[in-house]
Amino acid sequence: MLELENITCGYQPNAPTVHNLSLKLQPGNILCLLGPSGCGKTTTLRAIAGFEKLAAGEIRLQGQVLASVSFHLPPEQRRVGMVFQEYALFPHLSVEDNVAFGLYHWQAADRDARVQSLLELVGLKGLEHRFPHELSGGQQQRVALARALAPKPLMLLLDEPFSNLDPDMTIKMRKELYRVLRQTRTTAILVTHDHEEAFAMADQVAVMQEGVLVQCDTPESIYQQPSCAFVAEFIGQANTVPGIINNGVVETEIGAFPHQSNFHSGSRVLVMIRPNEIQFTPAERGSGHIESRQFQGSQTLYGIRLASDHLIHCCMSPIPVYNIDTVVKLQVTISQTVLFQQPALS
Repeated sequence: MLELENITCGYQPNAPTVHNLSLKLQPGNILCLLGPSGCGKTTTLRAIAGFEKLAAGEIRLQGQVLASVSFHLPPEQRRVGMVFQEYALFPHLSVEDNVAFGLYHWQAADRDARVQSLLELVGLKGLEHRFPHELSGGQQQRVALARALAPKPLMLLLDEPFSNLDPDMTIKMRKELYRVLRQTRTTAILVTHDHEEAFAMADQVAVMQEGVLVQCDTPESIYQQPSCAFVAEFIGQANTVPGIINNGVVETEIGAFPHQSNFHSGSRVLVMIRPNEIQFTPAERGSGHIESRQFQGSQTLYGIRLASDHLIHCCMSPIPVYNIDTVVKLQVTISQTVLFQQPALS
């Protein structure tokens, strides 16, 4: 459906925001662009929509070139719908007129039927004559979604669509959006900095760092086999413990673990260990001491300061409660040993 081939773009010609990015999206799939603020997610989305020109590379939709260095198809001709972060509804238009805005060239009967079917699809039946200021944030988002879907775009782009909603409404609207996209078999790209949102929505997750695509894969593969320490830590809290390869195992301060990697004996590496893979028991002579404790309802996240001064985190049952400064002994159970190259000392 969509192909980005080595695209480079940005707001300043000599300082591109996105560097040499390539990815492909299959029809009907949902892709999440995930990364911290300023990494180039929204710039990539705007380039696909046609709001930013390319300095290099090419964008193709169903085989048609949308943009290259020498060609730029205007946004209104791309058959790409977009839901903006602020929704961008017309305040002087009713709900049904907002949804019908892009259908001015349709026959009146077809336009009315399309609007009514979309309002029913997004759960706004009966609110046709209200204005945006009379709607809740979740309802405004549904109007924006219906308006973007109305012209039957080939794909839909969503720029952090839940950022203006409270946490409870975010979860509800995430489920609603997922239902609508699947029901309409819409190919979509969603920008987010929330890995839980990406995992809940996406067939593929593309993680970006400083304008570079560092990994694009299924949510399961991104979580279980991150390509680097940045991805491991960004998509879910991860401990990276220094270790050294020796006789077929990687030796660390908190234990030795088997591995199946291409690192040679003597290599200095980082071992990725998730907090739920570490448990502890109080001990007079242990691996470290409790430095912090965060109650999270179904579990408690503890920060353990090791003898080397390295800080790691582990998840424990909320009962019993262990006090700060308690000396503990760690038990580590890794389902799969994931190693990264340890950065050279500067």
